[in-house]
Amino acid sequence: MELNPIQNTSIQGLQSPRTTAKPQNALQQVSQTFQEALDALSQSQQNSDELMQKLAMGEDVELHQVMIAAEQTDVNFRVAVAIRDKLVEAYREIMRMAV
Repeated sequence: MELNPIQNTSIQGLQSPRTTAKPQNALQQVSQTFQEALDALSQSQQNSDELMQKLAMGEDVELHQVMIAAEQTDVNFRVAVAIRDKLVEAYREIMRMAV
């Protein structure tokens, strides 16, 4: 039975410096997702405000469109708050870890 020696390249593959790139990439993805949620919330809020102003001024706006826009804003706000809460919870969990 012949035993082959472990090659140095296989050990280097286990100690890859690329592991530091993954948290940065994950952090960027989380940051991008949160930014997209905030952008959607802002745009939804602007749309809802415009429709409510038009309705208040007596312009030709359907009431159901105003209500739908207001509900969309509410849903987007709840999503942004839920994402924020999860990020704060994750931060607190990391801070509780023993180093």
